[in-house]
Amino acid sequence: MEELLEHLARQLVDDPEQVAVERFDEEDGTIVLELSVGPDDYGRVIGRGGRTANALRTVLKASAVPQQRRVLVDIVD
Repeated sequence: MEELLEHLARQLVDDPEQVAVERFDEEDGTIVLELSVGPDDYGRVIGRGGRTANALRTVLKASAVPQQRRVLVDIVD
């Protein structure tokens, strides 16, 4: 899932080298993925009204269904 998020984010931003994804596994089985991008690319990843960020979250949640896991995507500075 980290690779999927990183691939999608790299396609959206102007500086793909600054894309980083960090994974944390919670005790309840939830996977938390923290996405960070370059300072000029946050707007591109979040999108108007958060539409792009919500689309990324939806795709990742759908990819977690076969594994019966819960995924949270956080966009961090």
